[in-house]
Amino acid sequence: MATDRDAERDAITAAIQRLLDGRPTRSTGALITLQLAAEAGIKRWVLTHKHVDLKEEFVRRKSEANGIPPAFQHLHARAIDAEAAAQALREDNDWLRERVAVYAQVIHELRTELDRRTDSTTHRSPVRSLPTRA
Repeated sequence: MATDRDAERDAITAAIQRLLDGRPTRSTGALITLQLAAEAGIKRWVLTHKHVDLKEEFVRRKSEANGIPPAFQHLHARAIDAEAAAQALREDNDWLRERVAVYAQVIHELRTELDRRTDSTTHRSPVRSLPTRA
């Protein structure tokens, strides 16, 4: 004959599995003790005082999963990869912006030098300016 204690333990065990599988039915799905109690349909104190062993099992299994349900660990790995790729793109973008600034300065200096030489000579320069759009 099943007792209330056995029913609570069964509910907690099932709730642990649902949370770790990433398929909550009664809670937010967060891997915290309060949400485990909500998922099991019991008061938090019942979990933390009457079923300490199950609470500790949940904490242990959660830490093995780095706080991320196994069902979502592949997404976490993809998010880490995407962040690394975004960081590499930001670094490339910064490097390219520096290059563009250097090239702009060189172009400006060359144009200034060309204008100076063109102004100081009476003959026409062999270098022609590009037409500008009106």
